[in-house]
Amino acid sequence: MRLIWEGDAAVLTIDNVSVAYGRVPALFGISLEIREGEIVALVGSNGAGKSTTLKTISGLLRPSAGSIQFRGERLDGLPPQKITARGIAYVPEGRHIFPGMTVIENLELAGIALGYPGRQIKADVERILESFPNLRQRARQHAWSLSGGEQQMLAIGRGLIARPKLLMLDEPSLGLAPRLVIEVFDTISNINSQGTTIFLVEQNASLALEIAHRGYVLEVGRVALSGSGRELLNTPMVQESYLGGNDDEGLL
Repeated sequence: MRLIWEGDAAVLTIDNVSVAYGRVPALFGISLEIREGEIVALVGSNGAGKSTTLKTISGLLRPSAGSIQFRGERLDGLPPQKITARGIAYVPEGRHIFPGMTVIENLELAGIALGYPGRQIKADVERILESFPNLRQRARQHAWSLSGGEQQMLAIGRGLIARPKLLMLDEPSLGLAPRLVIEVFDTISNINSQGTTIFLVEQNASLALEIAHRGYVLEVGRVALSGSGRELLNTPMVQESYLGGNDDEGLL
């Protein structure tokens, strides 16, 4: 895993961002940053605002206050497709693959949606299959026939078609058996080791903070705590609220 130095510049900066669903506030002036080459984990209880944070960065929601900058450029107010074009890929909770299409067709469709020419799509699909040997073995199978772990790999692979500088993952281990969870986390670490910066929202706080360089804890739409992954794992608040021997229940 690449070491992150204090001097590394932030690639993503969220500054005092507030978000509401209609009249119902969801985020209250949160601030955080992600530096080049990091894995940053965002943990918290159900309804804390974790998924809202990712949706706001990706342009699916608009902040009512504050700013979001990616590599020095303002993102807030841009539509999702323009944010994707700037190098941010969002893999939402629930995988969102097409079960009636094959593995290759799912990957190709991601390239088509981005407007890539056929030759580039073919090359990118080959790159993803090279990185995910299990998907190569099942390249002609329909997505519904894959295991839960393989479906999650396919969802991540679709995100990687865009060659993102920042990959945002929302609950990648949700609903997976423990063995498959470890597989997914190994994959996330491997993607990061190849140079992709990752922002990880994850129900399994223990594993997320174990692989994260740094992390943030959200409580009711506010950043309650931040620090290195190891520091947060050893913090009494995190141990009591999010670990405490109940990892199998997870965080939503």
